[in-house]
Amino acid sequence: MKTSIPATLLDTAQGQEAESILRACVHCGFCLATCPTYQVEGNELDSPRGRIYLIKNMLEGEPVTAVTRNHLDRCLTCQACETTCPSDVNYHRLLAIGRSTVSNLVPRPLWQQWLRSALVRGFAQRRMVALLLKMGRPLAGLSPAALRAYLQPQRAKISPPAVVAGSRSVILVQGCVQPGLSPTTNAATSWVLAQLGIGTLTVATEVCCGALAAHLDAEERAAQQARANIDAWWPHLDAGAEAIVMTATGCSNQVIDYGRLLADDPEYAERAAAVTEKVRDVAQILLAEDLSALAVTNAPRISWHCPCTGQHGQSLDAPVKTVLQRLGFAVPVVRDSHLCCGSAGTYSLLQPKMAKELRQRKLLNLESSDPEQIVTANIGCQVHLAGGTNTPVVHWIELLARSLQTTIQAPVNSERNHV
Repeated sequence: MKTSIPATLLDTAQGQEAESILRACVHCGFCLATCPTYQVEGNELDSPRGRIYLIKNMLEGEPVTAVTRNHLDRCLTCQACETTCPSDVNYHRLLAIGRSTVSNLVPRPLWQQWLRSALVRGFAQRRMVALLLKMGRPLAGLSPAALRAYLQPQRAKISPPAVVAGSRSVILVQGCVQPGLSPTTNAATSWVLAQLGIGTLTVATEVCCGALAAHLDAEERAAQQARANIDAWWPHLDAGAEAIVMTATGCSNQVIDYGRLLADDPEYAERAAAVTEKVRDVAQILLAEDLSALAVTNAPRISWHCPCTGQHGQSLDAPVKTVLQRLGFAVPVVRDSHLCCGSAGTYSLLQPKMAKELRQRKLLNLESSDPEQIVTANIGCQVHLAGGTNTPVVHWIELLARSLQTTIQAPVNSERNHV
């Protein structure tokens, strides 16, 4: 793609990055076939190729309006287009530059600025989120439909793991909204890892990973949060923790970006790159272990939804499927599994119409095999999908922990009944 970006912009790191990405695009249109918003709208400007042209024109100095901003806002940043692109166009980075630029050229209405700031700051407060959810659950029946999925009753607690003997340990990232929305997820992770002789530790001083800030044009805040987490985790990595384990793919996708985000920070660049190398999804941990001691009997029928941040951002679809299949679960093929469910961080709150349409399409495919449970790997997807179906939606690690605990308890219960 030929560009005519002004020299003043090309003299900046952002301008150089944008031009490099733009020049990689060859207009092929493969991205249209895998773009969720284009599938719904059929509008070229709601496709990656169309948005690339909008960003190109804006950076070259052509007039822009709120219409440009709206088309960029409607992107889910699912990265499905990047998985498809034969030219390896780094679309999500170009989109971040485009969104930042258009927000400066066409400022948002004050109510939008307030809402986005409130989401970035509010969701990052783990204890406040948990408290508000606890207070809101008794009023779930009186709440607007958009909030009910966030106020679902808590599931039964996961049995705590036995004390792990040995020297192996990992840092288990708590997350911001997950402890309030689904506290059983991290408990399940600790229990499963304990069966493999791996201890988990949590770090009280860690903060939000920065994903919300990065998605809502607040990259400097995301960088500050990255620095705070590096400071919080580093002593434990120094002491021998072998990995930073994530159960929310949206968070791990962000932490993996710390190396790029802080590449020009002389104080943090080296440690940021090292932290990036230590990030592991729980599926990656299990895949590297001997699972022969774990086995599930009478595995329930499931349908697996791989979040976009896992599937397109980190190639985690196959590892999760492999782990589940090794342990006795059948994982049926889901039609259009590459398409986003519509959650996309705060997208379901900021673009509810599109998010509901995508959820309806996703659930139609997920439920076609008549599953007893739908399993996923990101708290945002989990809550969003649960809001549109009566089929239970849980994290796959929780499904695994409960199934293993049931299998372990079954012989004991059988013996008691016999006596």
